[in-house]
Amino acid sequence: MASLLSLFVACGLVVSLLFSELFGFAAGGLVVPGYLGLYLTKPLAVVATLGTALATFVIVKVISGFSIIYGRRRTVVTILVAFTLGFAVRYVMGHLEYHAEMVVIGYIVPGLIAIWI
Repeated sequence: MASLLSLFVACGLVVSLLFSELFGFAAGGLVVPGYLGLYLTKPLAVVATLGTALATFVIVKVISGFSIIYGRRRTVVTILVAFTLGFAVRYVMGHLEYHAEMVVIGYIVPGLIAIWI
């Protein structure tokens, strides 16, 4: 599994570089495309991860309306919110019947995606 993960992360790095050079935008950082590629056989996990990232983005945007969040503080708050939401999704899905298919990928991947939204 570790060699497969290394292969997908390496492919994700190449894809990120190509997207950055060809289209001028980043594909969610450097490591995120590799992790998403590793879970493409579980589309509900990818959907849960993207949904968590979008919810994180909205929550951080609301928080930034009444608090000063920028730079490193914004990054840490975004990753903490995503971690908390991912933990909540794992907890809820652990009590439901279809918990194996709909999991959030990693603990900081949704936060890294939300940073790049």
